[in-house]
Amino acid sequence: MNKKGHVLNAILLSIGLGYVLQPSGDVETFVTIAELFVPIVLGALFPDVDTAFGKHRKTLHSLPVLGVILAYPIYFGNLQFVWIGVATHYLLDVVGSKRGIALFYPLSSTEYGLPVGVATSSKWADTFTVVITLAELAALALVQFFVVDLNTGTPREAVGALLTGLPV
Repeated sequence: MNKKGHVLNAILLSIGLGYVLQPSGDVETFVTIAELFVPIVLGALFPDVDTAFGKHRKTLHSLPVLGVILAYPIYFGNLQFVWIGVATHYLLDVVGSKRGIALFYPLSSTEYGLPVGVATSSKWADTFTVVITLAELAALALVQFFVVDLNTGTPREAVGALLTGLPV
């Protein structure tokens, strides 16, 4: 996927997730969209910083980097939604493009992708981006409503009950 596709994905995710988190459609929804916009766009662009150094689609396109991004708000209390931009960037590169990414770099340089992707210059790239974004929004909505509150990180009741039933 190219930068345009990643930015389109981030913008659509910010709007859609704003409505998932604050479905009223009033001022609070638009405030939520504004709060999500910068972190998600920054996260969506961050992995491509490796075009300036390292190996593109390897250095910053790996699960260890995503782990660091996921842990960041736990330890520092900010950048809560940057992980969504990074994770969806990876998903677009794995599903939406032909090349894939090196998920386990630096342990392995093998690039993983699905055979359904299109070339970044394809006339279908934007269509793929929108379809993948809709699937991402559906997954995030399911997480928000059934697994964990994305605003607070609090597990939903059914998940909390399941976790308390696990042997320690």
